Amino acid sequence: MIHYVKREDLEVAKYNDCIENSIQSRIYAFSWYLDIVADNWDVLVLNDYEAVMPVPFRRKFGVNYVYPPFWLLELGLFSLKDTIDYKAFLKVLFSKFKSIELRLNTKNNMEASESFLIEKQMQTLSIQEDYETVFSGYRKDRKKDLRKSKKINLTEIWNYDPQKLIQLFRANVGQRTPYIVDKDYKVLQDLMKTCIEKGVGEVLSIYNSESKLVASGFFLKHKNEVTILVSSTDFDNRKNGENTFLIDRAIYKYQKTFEIFNFGGSSMQQIAKYFLSFGAKTGQYQQVKYTNLPYLLRLFKR
Repeated sequence: MIHYVKREDLEVAKYNDCIENSIQSRIYAFSWYLDIVADNWDVLVLNDYEAVMPVPFRRKFGVNYVYPPFWLLELGLFSLKDTIDYKAFLKVLFSKFKSIELRLNTKNNMEASESFLIEKQMQTLSIQEDYETVFSGYRKDRKKDLRKSKKINLTEIWNYDPQKLIQLFRANVGQRTPYIVDKDYKVLQDLMKTCIEKGVGEVLSIYNSESKLVASGFFLKHKNEVTILVSSTDFDNRKNGENTFLIDRAIYKYQKTFEIFNFGGSSMQQIAKYFLSFGAKTGQYQQVKYTNLPYLLRLFKR
């Protein structure tokens, strides 16, 4: 039986054990991660935590609705067996919320014909082989970028002041994403701090010969996979392969201990094309987008 369990009533140890040991295990679903990034969250629980579906939600005009928090790439259903009935979970979810936007994870595969499902893309690179083999899969433009980067003597520094990454992001990417507000950056700061303390996150900073930060990224580590959570370049200094150098140095480091390098996913053609130029492959994940709100409430929710 599927139960709707409020966060304050959650048996945290059982919940986290389910996330850790599930077929679909993802770092974003642990209780400590959701406590940081989600305004509120509850959980759909099958029996004695045999499967769980965390549900981040907000409340507006007296209506609770499911939303995708920033800095969280995959959620969905997490189960100890691969025979779970997805539709049973969604039936309960639809009965509780009239508006839902929920990212699933890449191992949640439902019938794409469902009207509430949107297909999204993500890019991953196998790094099981040695670095030279992985590098040989780079396309010509990425290798050209790396030759440029060597000429300007870029320097990589690991785990130095993650706040500088946030400053770089805000001054560059943030100018094009005004919907990311002060609160969201504070959440990112808290999240990076916690991930670093837990040993599951690292920041890489790239400096030019004038000691100016020109690129930076934050990487999450979980089981056999490392993922770019957030990254940015200095838009005034990105003609000499700075971002390619950033990603290449991360691949070089993590190739020794991980099997998959996850670029964080993008369905935008230009960004996806860039990730694919490292030899990555395109994968699919799904997003639930459902609304049963009255028309006027739909307008207010925007």
